[in-house]
Amino acid sequence: MKRYYTSDTTWGGVTNQMVFTHDTEVWIEQATALVNTLDSDGVDELAEPADLQVFLESHPYFGLVAETEDELAEVREVRSQLGRLWQVADRDDAVPIVNEILTTAGACPFLIRHDGWDWHLHVTPTDAPLARRMAAEAAMAFLELIRADDWERLKTCAGEGCGNVLVDLSKNRSKRYCDAGNCGNRAAVAAYRARKRAQ
Repeated sequence: MKRYYTSDTTWGGVTNQMVFTHDTEVWIEQATALVNTLDSDGVDELAEPADLQVFLESHPYFGLVAETEDELAEVREVRSQLGRLWQVADRDDAVPIVNEILTTAGACPFLIRHDGWDWHLHVTPTDAPLARRMAAEAAMAFLELIRADDWERLKTCAGEGCGNVLVDLSKNRSKRYCDAGNCGNRAAVAAYRARKRAQ
């Protein structure tokens, strides 16, 4: 399934419709979830290899998983690299980070079919280490945001006391709250109560 977004990108004065493919959406949502495994209070949801297995059940990556401490350490390093991308103000500052991740991960895109999926993109060999696959796929998704001039889709949750990051794939870029908790619901309840008090 493809979703269409109006991009601010213009070529020759004509505004184009930018397409985010299914691959891009999945990769950037996985990257967001990975970054959010370490909260602003330092609570780490990837404390041991078993935690990584739990994460992968919700956010699967095709290929081998070693289930070792070394693999977990490498994934945490990727998480740190990706987290930096939410801290840069614009896409120009993001380009060196994305290029570095792609180079380090040895990204080499190719098309593949498997498990009932039609032709889609893989970025590293399926036997590459998990952290390399995670890094390369995430970097490809960020690459698409840069090319579309849609860097403002990367946001921090507006929920009070929540430091989670999010990617806003809504058509009008109106998403304000993360998917990890009930930040949006809490904000709506607080606003409702404030209106009631005002009345």
